[in-house]
Amino acid sequence: MLDIVSLVGLAAVATGVVWKGSGWVESSADRLAVGYGVPPVVQGAVIAAVGSSMPELVSVLLATLLHGEFELGIGAIVGSAVFNLLVIPGLAVLVGTGGISTSRELVYKESLFYMLSVAVLLLTFSLAVIYNPVDGVDLQGEVSRPLALFPLVLYGLYALTQYLDAAEDETEPDPSVDRLRTWLWFGLGLVVIVVGVEGLVRAAIGLGDAFGTPAFLWGMTVVAAGSSVPDVFVSIAAAKADRPSVSLANVLGSNIFDLLVAVPVGVLVAGTLAVTFAHIVPMMAFLVLATIVFFTIARTDMLLSRLEAWILLGAYGLFVAWLVLESLGISSVVPT
Repeated sequence: MLDIVSLVGLAAVATGVVWKGSGWVESSADRLAVGYGVPPVVQGAVIAAVGSSMPELVSVLLATLLHGEFELGIGAIVGSAVFNLLVIPGLAVLVGTGGISTSRELVYKESLFYMLSVAVLLLTFSLAVIYNPVDGVDLQGEVSRPLALFPLVLYGLYALTQYLDAAEDETEPDPSVDRLRTWLWFGLGLVVIVVGVEGLVRAAIGLGDAFGTPAFLWGMTVVAAGSSVPDVFVSIAAAKADRPSVSLANVLGSNIFDLLVAVPVGVLVAGTLAVTFAHIVPMMAFLVLATIVFFTIARTDMLLSRLEAWILLGAYGLFVAWLVLESLGISSVVPT
């Protein structure tokens, strides 16, 4: 029991460290966006999203390279994506002055790329099981570097569309921004994030050992929630500042980056990595369900109301409850 309490305490402290480092990264990213004259929508979908997604990227790299737990990194990515879709918009509405307006550009363009991201990542894992099966192990395959390029190519297309949109915008760069100093603060924030995420990963592995459950289940909650703290503050601050397009674009852009870049980068850095399809499918299935709920609510009247915010938070509560049942052995959707 004492070990569990200490692991929870480690996760809490690590979350605070990630929050501090991410604050530096995101404020630096915002200043860089102003300094380079990036339009607001692109700022939310790319600049702020990449900055706030650094904890997720680091979690994949650390879990894979230091601990040999690639599936823990995937769990953190999927759990973070679910958290971003269900919790962040809900909290942004509840702490704001009212509902959050959406737009056709966000609902159709950003959501379209996001749904493609989910499909392409699942397709990549499926191809690994079909063409690179692990001998003697059912439904397990190796994700190779060539396969990891598929998601990265799609992200390249996404970045290209954002660039073309930016080229049509006449936002002027701000020469008063000290770009060199800002890049240095950005780098320092990344170092702090690495320290915090390592604490989250160690806590998730320790809790998995303590409860006798796969570590990736804890990655979907402990690491995912801790690494998503930056996205919470970015989106809530944008909602309070009456910039809902930045708030929701950050949520979708962050998820697109996590799925199409963070996971493949782990493969490219570490080499061929094995995935168990029986573990991946339940995680991705709930992500698809969360996507359907979010898209339906975002499209209805092009507005996220307070009632719909509670629906999103309730859906995340069901997600956590399912993971708790899995951890206690009451549910067995995910094979141990």
